[in-house]
Amino acid sequence: MRRRPADERGLNARRLRTDQGDNASGAGLDLRAFLQPRVAALLFLGFSSGLPLLLIFATLSLWLREAGVERAAVTYFSWAALGYSFKFVWAPLIDKLPLPVLGPRLGQRRSWLLTAQVAVMASIAAMAMSDPGTPAGLTAMAFAAVALGFSAATQDIVIDAYRIEVADEQMQALLASAYVAGYRAGMLVAGAGALYLAAGFGTDAGHYVYDAWKWTYLCMAGAMLVGVVTTFAVGEPVRRDLASDFHGAGDYARFFAVFAIMAAAFVALFLGLSDGAGALHRWAAEGLGMPAALAGFLAEAGRLTLALALALAVARACVGVGIARAEMVRETYVAPVLDFLRRYGRAAVPILLLVGFYRVSDIVLGAIANVFYFDMGYSKEEIATVTKVFGLWMTILGGFLGAALALKYGVVRVLMLGAVLTVLTNLLFIALAAAPGDVLLLYAVIGADNLTAGLASAAFVAYLSSLTSLSFTAMQYAVLSSLMTLFPKLLGGYSGQVVDTFGYPVFFLGAAVIGVPVFLLIVWAARLQGRREGEAAAAQATG
Repeated sequence: MRRRPADERGLNARRLRTDQGDNASGAGLDLRAFLQPRVAALLFLGFSSGLPLLLIFATLSLWLREAGVERAAVTYFSWAALGYSFKFVWAPLIDKLPLPVLGPRLGQRRSWLLTAQVAVMASIAAMAMSDPGTPAGLTAMAFAAVALGFSAATQDIVIDAYRIEVADEQMQALLASAYVAGYRAGMLVAGAGALYLAAGFGTDAGHYVYDAWKWTYLCMAGAMLVGVVTTFAVGEPVRRDLASDFHGAGDYARFFAVFAIMAAAFVALFLGLSDGAGALHRWAAEGLGMPAALAGFLAEAGRLTLALALALAVARACVGVGIARAEMVRETYVAPVLDFLRRYGRAAVPILLLVGFYRVSDIVLGAIANVFYFDMGYSKEEIATVTKVFGLWMTILGGFLGAALALKYGVVRVLMLGAVLTVLTNLLFIALAAAPGDVLLLYAVIGADNLTAGLASAAFVAYLSSLTSLSFTAMQYAVLSSLMTLFPKLLGGYSGQVVDTFGYPVFFLGAAVIGVPVFLLIVWAARLQGRREGEAAAAQATG
């Protein structure tokens, strides 16, 4: 198995991560770089990646509210996106498993990308055919939303790997900014576009029309053709330093069988532990006097952790009896982790903590944002115009600003700027909660919030990209991006309960406060990374 030297990829990522930055000259801000074909491709693939997200978040929450689903149940639907947080489990399959028929014709990345995009379209269409206004329809909607989360997360795995492999480290900030711009454009279509369509088809808060939402979601499925066309238009990236020596069809089939068994075991165990989690929730809330939202979060987190641990034990047993080769499993799952730990040493701990908590404030607030606008009396047209259309342009502006600042001053400084601004802009929502229906204030808050989100996201995506090794691109980036959303999404699922208990102002204050420790994590991670890089450079000079 071949490995890249630490200074070639992981520890020599100083070009992206140092406080000073290597591109302080005017050349670092050459606007012609944004016109490269690879940048344009990432713009369209970003659109394809951003489209599904709101269809299981904000847009779906409005549909469910119009259908009469209560607020707490609406925010639980955000857990349908947990596929994004566990995509590292099947990322190795995407990295190594060749698809029959499509693989030889399109290549490893593009064949999986096309397959994921078709699955996304099918899942959105299945949601369109489910009416959440009926119990059976709500159940069908839940399953379709989970399928969309799984297929959209698979698409993200491939796009992330493609983005990292298609260009060197110096291009990553530009590609990240294009990706963020396209991502937000996809969110615009799935957000504002979907709301405009639904309103145009005749549904509103006082008059729920299922067919209006059905045709809206079918239109969203059709919009995914942008990604499909891009997949056929781009070339397959050159993949370097592939780490696997196992390419036999039998090896891949047995490896996939273990994954399928583990996934089935996880689903069965998670559903089977439902009563136990409910009992634990009641005991913590009633017996210990714990707040209901906190008790519910801890009970569900324990249920999820136990189900995952038992599913992993089942997978280990399958490997033990010879269903899959132990060497292949170790190389697929263990080697990427060991490679990361070897390259970063003690710095790995603060890096992983930073990755896991950097976006906590943003994601927790976002889980209930559209419900908040709805409760404040804004119409669907106002929500679409201000939070989606105007918000999109502010996010795109923030994304390109973040990329330019990262090229000039270094990613770490922009990460800190983004973290500070995220906390401050979350506090602005307290003022918005005190002024229901104030459209001008909504413009001001959304402008500041989305500009900050774009800036922070561009820097953070570039930072994550710099942490990966090209030997394990899909797996390592999937682990990092999964960690980025896991805790925030688990916490965000209880945002409805927190608002019901304490009100919106307290919720927004809490969403801001939980982002403050990120400041310390950035300083800690940067300091240990710098020390690690210095040691590696000294060792190389003396060696």
